Amino acid sequence: MVTGVYVQVVADLSVEVQRGECDALVRLTGDLDKLTAPLLKDSLVTLFAEGRVEIVIDAGELDFCDSSGLWVLVEHQRRVSEHAGTLGIVGVHGVLQRVLDVTGLKAAFDRVVPAEI
Repeated sequence: MVTGVYVQVVADLSVEVQRGECDALVRLTGDLDKLTAPLLKDSLVTLFAEGRVEIVIDAGELDFCDSSGLWVLVEHQRRVSEHAGTLGIVGVHGVLQRVLDVTGLKAAFDRVVPAEI
């Protein structure tokens, strides 16, 4: 059940957070890079502080992701898994899909679902 929606835009990244009772859906639109990764990190840290450890990242509208953005996702996966939580990424395509495949980091996440073609 969604209890609230929060959207914040910085540079070329929009982070929309929909909170459930103990979970959250985080929709990313734009570019996740060195300049915008702190916005995602702040949002994920806030969710964790609220006790939300079941997180789904919707990357369907993500145009670009560099190593800074990927590191934020990996770091948060570790954080929630230490508290019996999960982090899944859906709508994976483009650069993010290639980076996850090439680095082998796809296996680091609880669930990675490619975008529908």
